[in-house]
Amino acid sequence: MTNPLTFPSNFAFGAATAAFQIEGAAKEDGRRPSIWDHMCTEPGRILDGSDGSVACDHYHRMPADVDLMASLNLDTYRFSTSWARVCPDGGPLNTAGADFYSRLVDHLLEKNIRPWLTLYHWDLPQALEEKGGWTNRDTAYRFADYASTLAEVLGDRVPIWTTLNEPWCSSFLSYAAGEHAPGLQDPSAAVDAVHHLLLAHGLGIQALRDYDSNLTLGITTNHTVAHPADPDNPRDVDAARRIDGAFNRIFLDPIFKGEYPADVLEDMSSAGLGEVCRAGDLEIISSPIDVLGINFYNGGAFTTLAEDEPIPQPTNAAGLALSTPFVGSERVVGVDRHLPHTHMGWEVDAKDLRILLNRLQRDYTGPAGIPMVITENGAAYDDKPDQEGFVDDTDTRATYIRDHLKAVHAALEDGVDIRGYLVWSLLDNFEWAWGYTRRFGIVRVDYETLTRTPKASALWYAQVARTHQLVPLEDT
Repeated sequence: MTNPLTFPSNFAFGAATAAFQIEGAAKEDGRRPSIWDHMCTEPGRILDGSDGSVACDHYHRMPADVDLMASLNLDTYRFSTSWARVCPDGGPLNTAGADFYSRLVDHLLEKNIRPWLTLYHWDLPQALEEKGGWTNRDTAYRFADYASTLAEVLGDRVPIWTTLNEPWCSSFLSYAAGEHAPGLQDPSAAVDAVHHLLLAHGLGIQALRDYDSNLTLGITTNHTVAHPADPDNPRDVDAARRIDGAFNRIFLDPIFKGEYPADVLEDMSSAGLGEVCRAGDLEIISSPIDVLGINFYNGGAFTTLAEDEPIPQPTNAAGLALSTPFVGSERVVGVDRHLPHTHMGWEVDAKDLRILLNRLQRDYTGPAGIPMVITENGAAYDDKPDQEGFVDDTDTRATYIRDHLKAVHAALEDGVDIRGYLVWSLLDNFEWAWGYTRRFGIVRVDYETLTRTPKASALWYAQVARTHQLVPLEDT
C-alpha cells in the first residue's frame, strides 16, 4: 500500500469490552449474581466449565488497563456497566459498585480517552430473571430506573450512552436457541423478550433524555448480510428475506419507523410476535436517537430446506440461531461459501460490511440523519504466544481488522456517515458459552498470571489510531 488510506481527523479509533467478560470481583462491594453467574453454575453450559468470577480481574487492575489504552493511542473506550453491580437484584443504587465506574470514567478523562457507556451487555440481575426476565414487561421499567440512577452518578462526565448491546443475542440466542443466559429454548419467550428489550431501549432513551438533553444517546445492534445462495432461486431469495427480517429489520424498523415489518409479524405469528405489543409501545420504542452502533463479525449465504430434510451444520451465528421455528414453517440454514473462517467458525468477508453500511444508511440512518459508529468488529483466532507471551497475529487478526477498516473507508467514500471504529476487544476475555477457549483481544491475557501483552495487531492498530492512516501491516 504505497498511499495509505486516510480517515478524517475526527474519526474515532477505540476499543470495546463488556463488564462480565473482564471485571471479575463477582462477589465484591455488594455485587449480586447476574444471569451469567447463574448459567456458569449449570453443568455443561460453558464449554470449559469456567466462569466470570475472576475473568481479567479488570475490577482491580482498571488503572493499569486504562494506561494501556492510552499507550495504544485509543481515543474512545466503550465499556458496559454491570446492572448486577450498580443496582444489585434490580434494586436501588449500590454506591460501592457505582464508585468503580466513577473512578474508571475519571481515569479515562485524565488520559484524554472518551468514555462510551453501554448500560446493558447481557448481565441481567438473576433476581429479575426469576421474575420472568425479559419475558416480563416490568423488566423494561426496571431498566429505565437503572438508567436514571446511573445517569445521576455518571451523566456529568460520560458524553455517549448506549442502551442495549445486541438485543438479537439477548432475545433469540438467550430465550430460544439456549446458547446464552438464561439458556431457554422457547420461541414465544424469545419474541416477548425482543419486544420488552426494545421497550426498555425506548424507556431508557427517554429517561436519559430527561436527565440531560445534550447527551449523545443510541443503541448497538448486530447485523448480517443475508445473501440468497442462488439469487435465481425464489426459495433462496425468500430465505434471505426471512434472515434479514429476523436478524436486522425486526429491531431497526421499530426503532426508526415505529412499526414491526409485516412479513416478520407473519413469519413469527406462531411465536406470538405482535401480541405482546401494547398501545403506545412503538411510540416509546421509536424515541429519537443520536447514533447507531453497529456490531459486525461476518456475513452469510442462506437457503431454505424442508423440515424433513437433513440440515447441514450452519456456518455462522445467524444460521445457528435461526435454523429454528422463528422464520416460518421451513428451516433456514447457512450454506458454506468456502471463505476463510475465524476460530469461532464464522466466515470472513469484509466486503459485506461495506454493503451493510450502505444499506443501513439508505433504509434507516440516512433518512433520520443519524450517524453510525462501528462499536464492535474483531475476530477470534487460535493464538500461539512465544516464550515471552507475545502473539504475532499479523496474518490473522491484524489482517482481519485491516480489511474491515478498508471496507469502512470505502463506505465513507460512498458517502456513508460513519464516525468511528471500535475494535472488539481490548483484552482476551470470558467468551460467554465458549468460556476462555476463544480469544478476541488485541491484547493477550495470560489467565494464570493475568499479565497483559499487546499482540502484533495491537501495535499495528496503535499506529493507525495515532496517524489516522491505514498503515501497512509490515510496518508494525
